[in-house]
Amino acid sequence: MDNEKLERINFLARKSRTQGLTDDEKLEQTALRNEYREAFKRSLTSQLESTYIVEPDGTKHKVQRHD
Repeated sequence: MDNEKLERINFLARKSRTQGLTDDEKLEQTALRNEYREAFKRSLTSQLESTYIVEPDGTKHKVQRHD
């Protein structure tokens, strides 16, 4: 997610607290927040997929995903 979208999320959050949002702004805020959450989840998943646990005996194994 680019900085422009993050700034817009923050702007809408500030405006929401001070003035309130129009219906269109509320929809935009929801869409941007959902996009941010999805980007965050993709980033975290990617990081965890390249993470290994090192045991005291020195052996390594990948973190397993449990659904």
